[in-house]
Amino acid sequence: MTTKPGVKFLHKTPIQIRFNDVDIMAHVNNSVYQNYFDMARLQYFEMIFEQKMNWEEKALVLAKITIEYFNPIFLGEEIMVVSKVYKLGNKSLQMKQEIVNAITKEVKAKNDAVLVAFLSKENEAVELPDDWRNKIIKFEDLS
Repeated sequence: MTTKPGVKFLHKTPIQIRFNDVDIMAHVNNSVYQNYFDMARLQYFEMIFEQKMNWEEKALVLAKITIEYFNPIFLGEEIMVVSKVYKLGNKSLQMKQEIVNAITKEVKAKNDAVLVAFLSKENEAVELPDDWRNKIIKFEDLS
């Protein structure tokens, strides 16, 4: 499986596979894929928002995540995670990500996530801040 034509991923995060990511079957353990998606998601928002997220104030927290596994990843393989926010709600957003072989473009896994804007101190979901919304719309051309 390869990335579908027409789906434009503008953000790419190269991933370094570590020896301890690999299991006895000689491929990256499925539980590690989530770490790759998390790392890329964090880099995506830091780039878009032009700052590190302050987790003690407002943040985006995962409400739902679905991972589909297609092909194993092997130690030494050159991979990247491509990321895209494709839908904005009042308090949430939806994001697609794929782990892709950087050379062959073969899709190894797909992730679909729902993230919610959250105030840590108040322990409550809130509307997406306008500055976040505007920066995502501009980057993804969601207008």
